[in-house]
Amino acid sequence: MLVPSQPEPSLPETVPPAVYRGRRLWLALALVAVAGAAAGGYWWLHAAPGLPAGIASGNGRVEADEIDIAAKFSGRIAALLVDEGDVVRAGQVVARMDTQDLEMSLRKAEAQVLGANRMLDEARAGVEQQKAQAKLAEQQLTRSIVLVDKGYATAEILDQRQQQMSAANAALAAANARVGQAEQTLAAASHDVDLYRINIADNSLVTPRDGRVQYRLANVGEVIGAGGKVLTMIDTGYVYMDIFLPTAEAGRTTVGSVARIVLDAAPQSPIPAKVVFVSGEAQFTPKTVETKAERDKLMFRVRVRIDPDYLRTHAAEMSSGLPGLAYVRLDGGAEWPTFLALGRTDEPSR
Repeated sequence: MLVPSQPEPSLPETVPPAVYRGRRLWLALALVAVAGAAAGGYWWLHAAPGLPAGIASGNGRVEADEIDIAAKFSGRIAALLVDEGDVVRAGQVVARMDTQDLEMSLRKAEAQVLGANRMLDEARAGVEQQKAQAKLAEQQLTRSIVLVDKGYATAEILDQRQQQMSAANAALAAANARVGQAEQTLAAASHDVDLYRINIADNSLVTPRDGRVQYRLANVGEVIGAGGKVLTMIDTGYVYMDIFLPTAEAGRTTVGSVARIVLDAAPQSPIPAKVVFVSGEAQFTPKTVETKAERDKLMFRVRVRIDPDYLRTHAAEMSSGLPGLAYVRLDGGAEWPTFLALGRTDEPSR
């Protein structure tokens, strides 16, 4: 007996309006929740929660001056002693240029110094010899004068002795001139030696300050011209953040005011700092400000420098370009809020 097939149940062709409206409501609520979470995260990083009166804040980026380590003379790079990211100290040798040609020139100049010394010794000996000849000629002239007065010698003999005396004095003057010339030759040769030694020393590239190597711009074996850059380092001894404050707050900010810097990457670790510069000219806020109301306000640039004592132990953590907030204490009596407390003395080193 055949059982007639039952038709498959079909879905309704349209979603009931009530169900559709419910789905849209839940979707809207979800989007609002996501947006709220994002806004809350941004506020946590960028807002200044609970700032008391007498403290101002501004956005900025950590900056450090870049220093190019360059060759004074053209030549071949013989050695690179550091790499990108290495911490370096003032006076540390970070690269060496090939100095073989300079060392050969130095040896030649040193040989010329030896030769000039010998010439000077010979010239001085010649002076002593001519002094003896001049003294002898003077004695003979004196005796001839006595003999002529007594009638034992003729006037011709006296003339000869006078000529011999004049010749001896001229020879002595020439000998003294040769000494002066030899001294000048020796001085020039010694100058060349000193110059080559200085040039050889200058081919050892050293860092002028404490810092960190940012870029390596050349490799061992490359030939570069005079002034060619080998490395770029950042001065980690002078790290700062430039912020912009409105007139009312900038007018209460003075050089030396205590400050704090909080980086977005470490919002729970305030960094001790102080104000080192307040611009005397008003200017528009940077392009990063997005609202027209803020762009229309004239602002003053304020530079906040990180405490050098802090940098001595945290130099490796500092990186140019890190965004964050700088807080400036406008009123000497204002207390830092808890989230800006350092757990030690407020005052950074001078």
